[in-house]
Amino acid sequence: MPRLSVVVPLHNVEAFAENTLRSLARNAGPDVEFLLVDDCSTDSTPQVVDRWAEKHPGARVIRHEKNMGIAQARNSGIDAASGEFLTFLDGDDWYGPGHLAELVRAMEELGCDFARTDHVQATGTERVVRRPPAPVRNTVMDPRDGIAPADTETMVDYPFVWAGIYRRHLFDDGGMRFATELRTAEDRLWIWRLHLKARTYASLGLHGVFYRRGVATSLTQVKDSRQLDFMPAYDALLRDLLRDPEAERFLPKAVRTYCAMIAFHIGKANEYEPSTARRLRREARAALHRMPEHVLEETLRTIDSTRSRLLSRLRDGRKAA
Repeated sequence: MPRLSVVVPLHNVEAFAENTLRSLARNAGPDVEFLLVDDCSTDSTPQVVDRWAEKHPGARVIRHEKNMGIAQARNSGIDAASGEFLTFLDGDDWYGPGHLAELVRAMEELGCDFARTDHVQATGTERVVRRPPAPVRNTVMDPRDGIAPADTETMVDYPFVWAGIYRRHLFDDGGMRFATELRTAEDRLWIWRLHLKARTYASLGLHGVFYRRGVATSLTQVKDSRQLDFMPAYDALLRDLLRDPEAERFLPKAVRTYCAMIAFHIGKANEYEPSTARRLRREARAALHRMPEHVLEETLRTIDSTRSRLLSRLRDGRKAA
């Protein structure tokens, strides 16, 4: 049985697939399996994947007969994985040599449920290291302590699921699957649920995963209604928290982040398709009315005045400036 399973969803990434797969080869070994999930690509991605998998016995190709989205692609990989540990890599990103061995070594030494890592943000030829906002490094901590306080950047604000490694038991009995109804923001909800479920975690100072930013085909670049899925994602989170025994501890963080996301998207609504912009304003107003009122009032009182005015006007049905 492999020690580590690497789930790699791929959809129409022919321009980057060779580089991604070469980086997997530099991390291959008898204790690593690669689950390559082709989410019904319509370019040459399937052929590139098949050629590579034929040469690497640790690779398994999983095919979707129709495009199902990154959440289901990751879930298909999770369901097929057999390793003691799991990690994820998007089809247009890559690893530095030896990164996976370092991940596993750190998990074995620390013995925690999951660990998050730094990553290198690659924009063209520019490289910038991004770090998880953990209070300490290489120390086992309580994941719930990584959620609050509301007015500080915390671990749930670092929503990169591929910048981490996770023990298999977190996924047992169908647990920790990605919400397939979400086309975007599925990672934000998943990270919150991870911190609520797991018992221990750590932050690692490893720089071996490279995130390719600004790719035109990335869902972060789309201007249509898929961008609005952050609202059902945070609605699902609020429902989870209202059932949690520590709801009052975490609701301020969730509501403040939800409000920040609304303000961010309203601020660039003119970049979206007109129908999407209209829907954004309508559904954002409804979202504000769904939030726990006492938590929302405290959020509007304590955030910066610009966002407070915008959100208050939106909630009251006035035209946001």
